[in-house]
Amino acid sequence: MRISLAFILTICTLTASGQTIFEKYFTDKVLRFDFMLAGNSQKTVVYPVEMKEEPIFGGSHENLIDPFDYGNFKYEVFDSAENRLIYSRGFCTLFQEWQTTSEARTMERSFYEVATMPYPKNKVRFILSLREKTGNFSKLYETVIDPADYYIRKEKTVNTAVSRIYGQGDPRKCVDLAFVAEGYTADEIGKFRQDVKKMADVLFSEAPFSDYRDKINIWAVEVVSQESGTDIPGEKVYVNTALNSSFYTFGTDRYLTTQDIESVHDYAAAAPHDNIIVLINSSKYGGGGVYNYYSGTTAGHPFSPKVFIHEFGHGFAGLADEYYTSDVAYDEFYPLNVEPWEPNITTLVDFDSKWKKLIAAGTPLPTPAEKKYSDITGLFEGGGYSAKGIFRPEMDCRMKSNGPKGYCSVCREAVRKMIEFYIK
Repeated sequence: MRISLAFILTICTLTASGQTIFEKYFTDKVLRFDFMLAGNSQKTVVYPVEMKEEPIFGGSHENLIDPFDYGNFKYEVFDSAENRLIYSRGFCTLFQEWQTTSEARTMERSFYEVATMPYPKNKVRFILSLREKTGNFSKLYETVIDPADYYIRKEKTVNTAVSRIYGQGDPRKCVDLAFVAEGYTADEIGKFRQDVKKMADVLFSEAPFSDYRDKINIWAVEVVSQESGTDIPGEKVYVNTALNSSFYTFGTDRYLTTQDIESVHDYAAAAPHDNIIVLINSSKYGGGGVYNYYSGTTAGHPFSPKVFIHEFGHGFAGLADEYYTSDVAYDEFYPLNVEPWEPNITTLVDFDSKWKKLIAAGTPLPTPAEKKYSDITGLFEGGGYSAKGIFRPEMDCRMKSNGPKGYCSVCREAVRKMIEFYIK
């Protein structure tokens, strides 16, 4: 798998200075900044809610600055005295997805959001930025955070059991995945552990995760719900669960999410984690994944393992959907005059920054969707919910379908880069 020289140099540079930066500026706890994103299709406003101290920072002590430039939002943390960037992350939210729906043109809504960082030793500037339709970031919000502020809540984490399913590695040198139970009653927690193990086994059978089994820790956060299952509004099914998950997100029957991101993080704080997976106790087909937000899937459908790999591609590595024939709630999600930030689709505005160098000489561009090109990297039209103007790397991929093929070569490379970032 080829990884760009620029990426390797970036990682090496950050690794060389990262440990020193961490010890100088941070402790091993977490500072959590909770806020609301509100607005409509044309407006985005930030409203701060509260700050919390959490007990476990499970991330790398070396790679603190995000080198990927992924996400529709990002937050940056600067040491106030030195004006030095000491931490950053890109992310996406359900709010941004909602902004592309028809409803957002006629009303305003707000969504709860969470940003986490290692707990700073000194005052920091926290800057939250939005990716504009042009593809460039602009500042939305800025504040100074004093780690000694007595309004930062320092309460015990929620009372929930945690099991370590796989992995014995140091969280600072591993990818830590926290599976959070949703819709499992007290009598079903044993089933939850088995469901986590089943999904973890699927993950470890998929390249490139299979190459990093000893660098991935799997945690089961055993959240107990009052009732079993999840809401299905279109069928008038409503159950009392800990994370308030629901099908029919934005009116799409298979889109299963929770907007209760506050509770998700409250429970996930019980385990070290780089990424969160909400595992829902249902046999219905569905799921959802949002970059550096969470990934979610049901546990009991025959296609659940494939859905999990697909949704985790979104949540962990920022991979885009490559399908274009299924119904979605979005209107013109990707403007065709801007290069998408996701690594596995292109509008050809800046194809040089994508997988162009991986295409063998003589491959026709665009590449016809013909059997003789079924196993090569090319330029296949259709992706990102649009049949025209957006291109994907291969004829099929786990980000396109539930067929026999796993991730394509471009998606595997993107996942590998992300793993390498977390384990250094």
